[in-house]
Amino acid sequence: MGEIPQPSLTAAFEFSRTLSRLDATSACADLFREAIAPYGFDTFASGELDLADRERNVFYLIDWPDAWRRFYIASGLIERDPLVHALATHSEPFTWSELRADGSVSAADAKTMDSARAFGGWVEGLVVPVSRSGRKVGLVSLVGRNRGVAPDAKAFLSLISLVLHEHVRGLVSRKGFAAPPAGLTPREIECLTLVAGGKSDREISQALSIAAATAHEHIENAKRKLKADSRAETVAVAVSLGIIEI
Repeated sequence: MGEIPQPSLTAAFEFSRTLSRLDATSACADLFREAIAPYGFDTFASGELDLADRERNVFYLIDWPDAWRRFYIASGLIERDPLVHALATHSEPFTWSELRADGSVSAADAKTMDSARAFGGWVEGLVVPVSRSGRKVGLVSLVGRNRGVAPDAKAFLSLISLVLHEHVRGLVSRKGFAAPPAGLTPREIECLTLVAGGKSDREISQALSIAAATAHEHIENAKRKLKADSRAETVAVAVSLGIIEI
């Protein structure tokens, strides 16, 4: 792995300055992967979720191997992910080792964590929560093959994780998400963006060159997927998860 660089505010500042110049999510992921590698972490994911309803989740970046990515999303593992469980009680960054040590990992949760070890040899992780309103939370989750994270490394990695998360959150609505956010299609997101701008079904149909009935259907589908009771609530949920901007 080579010599571990000394974590510092200067290094964090340099990471932030370089990141601020990047306008492609793939370039952001490359920069972050390079920054975390010396500390024993080799892959990560970043996104937002609603702890009250985990189907309302959004991935901004997924750097996982393709096989694990497909398995995690297709199997609905997010519903039983112990790291997601821990977000209900942990508002500060925490490692897998800390989670096991504090006794909050159930036997079922431990089994799920073991599946990550069996799949990728991942024995350690760092989860960095990003506080949001209500039950919504952002997070960056790092995993690696070396157990244990020194306190100064943890602080540095947490800081650059927060910087990464907020930067890519501002990019994905224009550059694209790592996976369909909350299952929404690109057209549904387009319609929601126009709803947020105060457009009617007729105005949306004209803007997108589709029938008004089709525009209405897209919006109703988005409302159902986000489990909202009104258009206003649908827009509010979409904004809170970083799916659209207003």
